[in-house]
Amino acid sequence: MSKLVIGLTGGIGSGKTTLTNFFQELGVEIIDADIIAREVVAVNSPALKAIALHFGDDFIQNDGELNRVLLRRRIFSNNADKTWLNKLLHPLIRISIIEQTKQANSPYCILVAPLLIENNLLALIDRILVIDVKEETQLARTMQRDNNSLKEVNAILASQTSRSKRLEVADDVINNDGANLVEIKKIVISLDKKYLALTKMV
Repeated sequence: MSKLVIGLTGGIGSGKTTLTNFFQELGVEIIDADIIAREVVAVNSPALKAIALHFGDDFIQNDGELNRVLLRRRIFSNNADKTWLNKLLHPLIRISIIEQTKQANSPYCILVAPLLIENNLLALIDRILVIDVKEETQLARTMQRDNNSLKEVNAILASQTSRSKRLEVADDVINNDGANLVEIKKIVISLDKKYLALTKMV
């Protein structure tokens, strides 16, 4: 079991995947809340069946997978549906996160969670690493990457905690506005040394 759990978070389009990959290259075990969220609604899972029952069969694709695009549009335009979905999925995701952090064997592990603060996961971690970018950067990157409309991206941003709140609770911050990959990798290597030193104090 890892001695430290680092919570990595940042708004949509901030560059969490790039950062995570660099840590993984250094042998750090990664627990990804987004992957877990997909696993709990896998084909034929109880959660997926509950979603189909609540929202209708249109929300299940022909291959049996969840229609994520349709569901995302529905919950970002209907707070009651969003609340229902969160009550269904969040306990399942939390259980899996706890199990995976207990199984991690690297000196420290990283829990990557876009909604780390919003979903009350702070009790599961020891430190918070925030990857920070301006809102304009988030909008541009997300629209380009996911082919979403400005309205859809703004709805996602509105559902996430504010940039100022993330920075307020951060123990470490990486600014990813304009930084190149070489610079980011150097910062990650520096943080890795810091975290490894901290594990020896636990």
